[in-house]
Amino acid sequence: MTPAEYVQLKAFARIDGLLLALLWVSSFACYIIGLSRPVWTMGALFLALVSPFFVARRLRLFRDVVRDGAISFRRAWAFVVLVFFYAGILFALFQYAYFAFMDKGYFLQSLQQMMSAPETIQIIQQYGMSDSLGESMAQLRSMRPIDLSLNVLTTNIILGILLGLPIAALMKHDVTTTS
Repeated sequence: MTPAEYVQLKAFARIDGLLLALLWVSSFACYIIGLSRPVWTMGALFLALVSPFFVARRLRLFRDVVRDGAISFRRAWAFVVLVFFYAGILFALFQYAYFAFMDKGYFLQSLQQMMSAPETIQIIQQYGMSDSLGESMAQLRSMRPIDLSLNVLTTNIILGILLGLPIAALMKHDVTTTS
């Protein structure tokens, strides 16, 4: 890959990373709304599950329009990883802003209410998870907004690396020349 091709790859990955970040922000917003209105949770789940297909479609557009229909596995994988990296950074910044300035304890309070529902308590006791759930909630309460955002960023980057392999394998296309 030449330096100019690398610059081109990064430029398109940044644009697609922004679009993916907007998809994730929409999913996160649906999830937060879904804490009080459960129907919205389905929208959050749908948007989250659509993410790999969205990235695959954007990679196909990059391959077909910019690369004239040809892209190697390595270049396709690099594109997907960069898209997830840029989207992860933007999404982490959004989540930090949300938890630091807008949430005001709503997220943890909603989780606590869900865990306090009689049917949830019964299920938790049946599976013997009372102690671990209490520890998990205490750990969540002790986390700062930056900690939450960095955890999500790390998860998104790892997810991009792992999902990039099958996406790149499916979208790679080597053009053979015939003489």
